[in-house]
Amino acid sequence: MEKLKMQTQDGVAANIEKLAVLFPNCITETRGADGTLRRAIDFEVLKQELMPTLVSDNEERYQFTWPDKRKAQLLAGAPINATLRPCREESVDFDNTHNLYIEGDNLDVLKCLKETYSGKIKMIYIDPPYNTGNDFVYEDDFAESAAEYLANSGQFDEQGNRLVANTESNGRFHTDWLNMIYPRLKVARDLLTEDGVIFISIDDNEYETLTMLCNEVFGEKCFVTDIAWRSADSSNNDAKQFSADYNHTLVYGRNPSWQPYKLARNEKNNEHYKNPDNDPRGPWFSGNLSSPHPRTNLSFNIVSPNGTIIHPPKNGWRWSKEKIDEFIAKKEIIFSEDQTRIIKKTFLADQGGIVPSNIWCDIEETGHNRNAKYELKKLFPELSTYQLFSTPKPTKLINKILRLSTKDNDIVLDFFAGSCTTADSIFQINAEDGGERRFILVQLQEGFDKETEIPDICTFGKERIRRAGKKIKSDSPLTTQDLDIGFRVLKLDSTNMENVFYAPQDLTQANLFNQVDNVK
Repeated sequence: MEKLKMQTQDGVAANIEKLAVLFPNCITETRGADGTLRRAIDFEVLKQELMPTLVSDNEERYQFTWPDKRKAQLLAGAPINATLRPCREESVDFDNTHNLYIEGDNLDVLKCLKETYSGKIKMIYIDPPYNTGNDFVYEDDFAESAAEYLANSGQFDEQGNRLVANTESNGRFHTDWLNMIYPRLKVARDLLTEDGVIFISIDDNEYETLTMLCNEVFGEKCFVTDIAWRSADSSNNDAKQFSADYNHTLVYGRNPSWQPYKLARNEKNNEHYKNPDNDPRGPWFSGNLSSPHPRTNLSFNIVSPNGTIIHPPKNGWRWSKEKIDEFIAKKEIIFSEDQTRIIKKTFLADQGGIVPSNIWCDIEETGHNRNAKYELKKLFPELSTYQLFSTPKPTKLINKILRLSTKDNDIVLDFFAGSCTTADSIFQINAEDGGERRFILVQLQEGFDKETEIPDICTFGKERIRRAGKKIKSDSPLTTQDLDIGFRVLKLDSTNMENVFYAPQDLTQANLFNQVDNVK
């Protein structure tokens, strides 16, 4: 009889399965503390298989480590007894929408999502808590045993506290932050499609450690770029050393071959294309003829129609003589009027879109933090002027990321949802290009630092999504009739099943009938 699974996937067991495929002779059996047999790895046999590349514990090697790293690794793979329960009354168009808003600890939620969305997320964007020494980060109790973790999932301490101040005085300034982010990135990687990508916003404090961490989790070859985004609209003259005017956005592909979609061209991109000779192929500009590196085999003379000798550039030509002759025949290479040089035509019609730069300093194009606060104020005019979010991200920034990484009905995940800029941006992009992108947002239930009319971040986020969807519909009623602006609210819970795990001696006639209907 098939048994109902009562917990998420065991990451360690999954890794053993993978090793069993590669090294079946390394698989053995051992008896656990409860007396049951279980599969295990014979590490001595595995060492023999890997002997030429084996590194001993005492051998010096390049590595990135910190206190409690091993426990963070175990936490990433540990299964949990949890599920996502629907909340229809807080949802919008629950039965038809494909969007999800999930309340709960994002590590546990990611493990639940892995059951259904493994390998299906096209793009992940996160803006995790910045480690300034005063911010709050998620706390996981690494003093717990595995059994204790499975029992309570590390959600709260005895006083109900979920967050811990990460200050320099605790002696673990980087460690606490790394132990928070590592298991979440580890699980998130498995959710990405083979052509998926993750964008992570971060400031200078943890940029270096996050880069090393991502190199380990995603692979150094999967590093794409570090985008410098101008987050401030003006410099801070009160800064003691330098005004911090930009943030980093680290980009890692699921595979090294990931490439962004090209951006649409505009008039500024095309202004240097002209058509002085009325070429029927359209506007063109004179491309570079010189080889980027010294190439002796590409250093040859070209004879113009009137017999003039045209000598090669210092590094040689960019193409072979056969290729240049082909270009001349197609009139893609022409001679100057005095026939002392050649001109390579690069046609606008052949260029397609624009390859993105990793410097995003155009405020009109990618916005800034203050711009993001203006957006929130427009959606919530009734709120006081206090700062609900210190550094929210503008929709212009997320819009550009979405254009570079998603199309059609791709799924986007943001597991530090915060003010829900990602949902607002997806509504906007879908309205512009007719796409059907879907979002999954995850946010821990937590209050604001100051007393507000809106009690907590999750309440704010859900209301922001409702208002953003209505605004887009009202602004463009004719083109957004089929736009999905709904979302299903799901909440992390221990299980959908009643506790029916009684031993025979614990069952009585009184509670026996209570077990017939065991769904909450």
